Amino acid sequence: MPPGGGLPPSNWLVPAILTLFCCWPAAIPAIVFASQVNSKWNVGDYAGAQESAGKAKMWTLIALGAGIAWSIIVFSAFAFLGSLEATSSTPGTYDTGGF
Repeated sequence: MPPGGGLPPSNWLVPAILTLFCCWPAAIPAIVFASQVNSKWNVGDYAGAQESAGKAKMWTLIALGAGIAWSIIVFSAFAFLGSLEATSSTPGTYDTGGF
């Protein structure tokens, strides 16, 4: 008898696919493990399905965290470079020498 009353664990497939936009290198293993959950469950490998679901969740959260961290780094870099541009001493207009 499967644990949990016969319902398969959450496979995390949709969140894993969505994290392709965050960090695709970490999203690929998440999708692979997520796609294994239902097939393992259907053949009676309940422990394997639970393990694949746990790994899918882990890789999905890693991809999400990496995507958020990368977004913060890029936003901070643009903000820093923008503040340097705003404080530069280069004049906005050029001196044409009286012409």
